[in-house]
Amino acid sequence: MSSIITYRYIKQNEDIHTYIKNADAAVAAQGYTEHSFAHVERVAQTVEMILSTLGYPERQVELGKIAAYLHDIGNVVNRIDHAQSGAVMAFRLLDNLNMPAEEICAVISAIGNHDEHTAQPLNAIAAALIIGDKTDVRRSRVRNVESVNLRDDIHDRVNYAVEESRIYFTEDKKAIVLELRLDTNISSVMEYFEIFMDRMLLCRRSAEFFGIEFRARVNDTEVM
Repeated sequence: MSSIITYRYIKQNEDIHTYIKNADAAVAAQGYTEHSFAHVERVAQTVEMILSTLGYPERQVELGKIAAYLHDIGNVVNRIDHAQSGAVMAFRLLDNLNMPAEEICAVISAIGNHDEHTAQPLNAIAAALIIGDKTDVRRSRVRNVESVNLRDDIHDRVNYAVEESRIYFTEDKKAIVLELRLDTNISSVMEYFEIFMDRMLLCRRSAEFFGIEFRARVNDTEVM
């Protein structure tokens, strides 16, 4: 049994808008990078690209995009264990919308397994969500650049150093590649891996779920 709950419907739901806005405000107050609509929509696009390219059914792709859109709402409760909080919140939201239990399970298991401290690529949606989330590194995620001390905050410095980022499959679809253009006058490649190594290793494990490789290229050099 499938439902009529679509990604488009979820994006237009005012309650969900409220949760996303307040979750982002909560992480902003703690000094974290942007986790609002730009982030969740970009993650949804990556999830769609991965699952569609690998030939997953259209409804599974749709559920992956829904999971991506909802994946960070748990930040409104607390940054700690936000994946688990978000999964519980998503369950209530989707259950109230009469989404079938099987579909809810797919969405909430992905949300509950996207944070690098507890993440596991349990299924295709979870694996795609992990890759989509962990590869969203870009300058525009840094808040209030004029007032940010890039020298003191390595996370802001590394994100701000990323001038361009894209993720794509190799022509033979045997690998997925994160390609970055990094301004090394702002942050070194070493600093990037200092804070993102765990995330990149998790992306590798998630790619292995699909039977493919995960590669990272920085300034035209393959580093992973």
